[in-house]
Amino acid sequence: MESNKRKRSKSGFVGLRINEEHERILSKLQETSGLSKTELLLRGLEILSEYYSLEFDKPALSLELRRLEMEALRYAEVIRHIRQKGRALRLVIQELRDIDAIIDKHNADKSRLIQILLDVQKKYGWLPKLSLMWISERLGVPIAQIYTIAEFYKAFSLSPRGRHLIRVCMGTSCKVRGAEAILDRIQRILGIEKGKTTPDGKFTLETVNCLGCCALGPVMTIDGKYYGNLKIRDIDEILSKYD
Repeated sequence: MESNKRKRSKSGFVGLRINEEHERILSKLQETSGLSKTELLLRGLEILSEYYSLEFDKPALSLELRRLEMEALRYAEVIRHIRQKGRALRLVIQELRDIDAIIDKHNADKSRLIQILLDVQKKYGWLPKLSLMWISERLGVPIAQIYTIAEFYKAFSLSPRGRHLIRVCMGTSCKVRGAEAILDRIQRILGIEKGKTTPDGKFTLETVNCLGCCALGPVMTIDGKYYGNLKIRDIDEILSKYD
């Protein structure tokens, strides 16, 4: 009886029962890594050993890592729809290193915060939350202060923008010349409201109070190119030019 218990105990350790899904994942890991199951287990133990030896399990650091991990996974899904954790984290780590390079270019000088944000905006087309968290950490600037700046300046966007940015002037001069009808036509064609991005990531639609050329109203810009004296019939043709 005792020997049977020992056998069951031993088999429970050496030959862990795993379901088909786990078996599939393990087989894929072995295939992609070129390692056997035992080698994978040993590699995992080595990583865990390093994790504990560096005291990453200490509450203050582990909580910070967990917070960054969760934000990184959300960010990866937003920008690339990446759901596999390892791949998502590798992508985000590389992008954070790119943010590091931008910060280092400005000597991690907090007085150059706006220029740092402009460089990040230029690189990604928006200011990801994770990037702002990293900038806050590196510069020692409160995240709330960074958000205040990002929300104040029109040059910044806190959500992903499309490949092409449409800005429709809604100033008084443009309004009286039909800007609202122009905006409505664009919204109907693209199937989005102002402030949104098309599902295919092609266009982002915004409104502004003035584009500085009131005599040409109604006016819109696409990627900085001006289109003035607009008529509703012009919109379809203009938008069709952009891939």
